[in-house]
Amino acid sequence: MAGTEEKRRLPIGIESFQELRTEGFYYIDKTSLIRDLLNAWGKVNLFTRPRRFGKTLNMSMLKAFFEIGCDKSLFDGLAISKETELCDAYMGKFPVISISLKSVSGRDFGSACSILRSVIGSEALRFQFLLDDENLTDKEKELYGQLTNVDTENTESFLMTDSVMKGSLRTLSFLLQKHYGSKVIILIDEYDVPLAKAEENGYYDEMVDLIRGIFDQALKTNESLYFAVMTGCLRVAKESIFTGLNNLNVLSITSVRFDEYFGFTDQEVQSMLGYYGLMDKYTEIKEWYDGYRFGNVDVYCPWDVISYCYELTWDRSAMPKDYWSNTSGNDTVRHFIEKSDRDSTRSEIEALIAGETVTKEIHEDLTYNRLYDSIDNIWSVLFATGYLTQRGRPEGKWYQLAIPNREVRDIFTEQIMAMFRENVAKDGERLNKFCDALQTGDAAEVEKQLGAYLLKTISIRDTFVQKPTKENFPPGKATTKGSKRQNPSVCFYHGILLGILGYKDGWDVKSNRESGDGFSDICIKIEEDDIGIIIEIKYAENRQLDAECREALRQIDEKAYVSELQSDGYHTIYKYGIAFFKKKCRVLCERELCI
Repeated sequence: MAGTEEKRRLPIGIESFQELRTEGFYYIDKTSLIRDLLNAWGKVNLFTRPRRFGKTLNMSMLKAFFEIGCDKSLFDGLAISKETELCDAYMGKFPVISISLKSVSGRDFGSACSILRSVIGSEALRFQFLLDDENLTDKEKELYGQLTNVDTENTESFLMTDSVMKGSLRTLSFLLQKHYGSKVIILIDEYDVPLAKAEENGYYDEMVDLIRGIFDQALKTNESLYFAVMTGCLRVAKESIFTGLNNLNVLSITSVRFDEYFGFTDQEVQSMLGYYGLMDKYTEIKEWYDGYRFGNVDVYCPWDVISYCYELTWDRSAMPKDYWSNTSGNDTVRHFIEKSDRDSTRSEIEALIAGETVTKEIHEDLTYNRLYDSIDNIWSVLFATGYLTQRGRPEGKWYQLAIPNREVRDIFTEQIMAMFRENVAKDGERLNKFCDALQTGDAAEVEKQLGAYLLKTISIRDTFVQKPTKENFPPGKATTKGSKRQNPSVCFYHGILLGILGYKDGWDVKSNRESGDGFSDICIKIEEDDIGIIIEIKYAENRQLDAECREALRQIDEKAYVSELQSDGYHTIYKYGIAFFKKKCRVLCERELCI
């Protein structure tokens, strides 16, 4: 974008605090986290937040502040630099062990262990000066060697045994304390990823035993530990990996303490938009990426805001889209929808998608091998991982839950549509009945079969966004249809019809094809039978289904949507007006013969 050459760059994918501060990237100051962490004091602190909310960058910032030999200039002009007494007492005064477990995954336990050895061993290699420390005994240097010993044929493969690995962080802490004469700070980022991956791949019990062993020795019986900070998505139950750890200070998305340090506040977003000259995009960004509530603070997803602003600096006409789900799968939503076989749960999902709230009991202590055991557990998982957020004040464990924003709403609707298409593919008999009726002008049978489809899926209403949208089907793609704008309900039913018709062999199905004086919703060419079909879709907000069907047929004629089919020489043309209201539909048809 012209005129922004001197501005700081937007930090797409930058998770290193040092790189961000030295390479000219824009930074939203979260350094007051350091002050509050020290003042509130917890021996072992666990922050749980959804993915892409700045956990890793904050951990990098903590390391950059506390580690001996740190570059103090990194914090010049930031909030923490004003805390002079605190900086004098703590900045650059501690050995820091910092590991991230986000890469610890594998198809089997052995593969995952190999990666974990590499993570720990690579961190231990940062301290090779220990081998030259005259204060360490030969036995102690041998212990260090067990942490860094690598395969001579594969220098990336560490050879530490499982028992050595369980004591690795404690051993390294002891050696560093002896070298520096100062207790150690331990930072463990994405602590729960190995458990999630182990559950997915069938070695959960083995991984729990290993992680419990590491944490027991590093965090519970480690006399060399000054304090520790961990981050993750879920608060794993104490009985799972924190047995006997009585000094654990859990700071979840429901905690008021530290609530503003993960995610961007509204003021921070406005400052960023003002800096880049993008304040005209504020309403769209708020609608799409705001809406999360941590403690008492409403926040935006940082990854989304930065990603969209980055696109806007190159293309001011760029539309908001889903950035968040592209960084990970959406299995939790899929499991949720798959288990929504009760009418009450389906109604609750429909209410959420419409922008309403549902009240549920939330359990924050979870274990990965029980996440999807019941629909009640999945509600808690959706809340903890950011697919749902809280509204109002909770009453004990009971929370009013809502979908936070347009982006997450689209994730739900896309999963609903994906499952609908899968079900259509499995039911070939109903598909053929529907299509046979459609190509013979049997409006009553089309209505009957379409109604049966609607009863088996989750309906989507358009009250989530009260104002008109620029959306057409599929969600997130910005198009206009003539002079009218499609609301999300029309998009959904449009998608339902395309999901059915997409499985009919030999039919040429086009969506929003320009014809005559505008765009028809759906145009079908059945060349073998010399039949053309035009479908216009309406959503009957006033429940006047017949009137909306007639309006759809009038529009087909007024806009001459059949002109392309006529020019292509189709002999029989069926014009359908189809109106929907929730799970009800009405179908009217007119036939036109061309000579």
